[in-house]
Amino acid sequence: MNSSEPDSSFPFVREFILQGFSCEWKIQVLLFSLFTTTYTLTLTGNGAIVGAVLCDQRLHTPMYIFLGNFSFLEIWYVSSTGPKMLINFLSEKKTISFAGCFLQFYFFFSLGGSEGFLLTAMAFDRYLAICHPLHYANIMTKSFCTKLVITSWICGFLLFVIPIALISQMPFCGPYVIDHVVCDPGPLFALACSSAPRTQLLCYTLSSLVIFGNFSFILGSYTLVLIAVLRMPSATGRHKAFSTCGSHLAVVSLFYGSLMVMYVSPGLRHSAGMQKVATLFYATVIPLFNPLIYSLRNKEIKAALRKIVGSLNIA
Repeated sequence: MNSSEPDSSFPFVREFILQGFSCEWKIQVLLFSLFTTTYTLTLTGNGAIVGAVLCDQRLHTPMYIFLGNFSFLEIWYVSSTGPKMLINFLSEKKTISFAGCFLQFYFFFSLGGSEGFLLTAMAFDRYLAICHPLHYANIMTKSFCTKLVITSWICGFLLFVIPIALISQMPFCGPYVIDHVVCDPGPLFALACSSAPRTQLLCYTLSSLVIFGNFSFILGSYTLVLIAVLRMPSATGRHKAFSTCGSHLAVVSLFYGSLMVMYVSPGLRHSAGMQKVATLFYATVIPLFNPLIYSLRNKEIKAALRKIVGSLNIA
């Protein structure tokens, strides 16, 4: 039997149970409070960067257009799993509908994929700015920047359509408990009534290609940037070049470091507890770090935010 195809001998699954963390009620309330605060701060921080880029004409340049779009993606990325996760902390049933589970799965992976492509576009932008400064304005026009942003969104949302469609057609056996905090491929494969090696291989191969493909391009770009910076005669020039890349490198390290732990090798046996903690880290904590990294290190962003706050106070 091909487990990727529906079988009438298996009942239709109406809902799953997202088990989350099995702990005492007091701990659940504590986790709810902690991640509600994290979620609120993430929305506020990334929303502030989006607002700064939109409102300040001085930030209407490719670098900040990329940053504004990345922060906008982060808002939706954390919102694809955050609200349901928070509800389940205080819920006894912890259920999620079949359609809701796969919609969460789709948007979580698609938004994450779009972020990966956008980080690659940002690395290309920094490569052009530092390695080819005389040609930068002619190449990285607003039109080309917009095309890169749109391509990042489209690629992220198209890549995972087929794998998720195949997984949704698999027959699942009871008790339909997903031992995770989100609808993730690993626990879903564990619920399958029969193995689906081809679907599993497709999912892990696609994830690996997206992660390592983008990461390799970023690594190559920054290798060339590093060589160009080290050749600069001025120490001030080198410091300025490194400062423009430092924030992006920090975000890239956090983003790809956590993803590689979980999704690049189907042979790695991660405990359910480790999977949950790692998912919470890259799904809720990292999106909080990003606005802090960019706003604390960027004078233009801080100036734009002060301007916005000042205008609100005057009003």
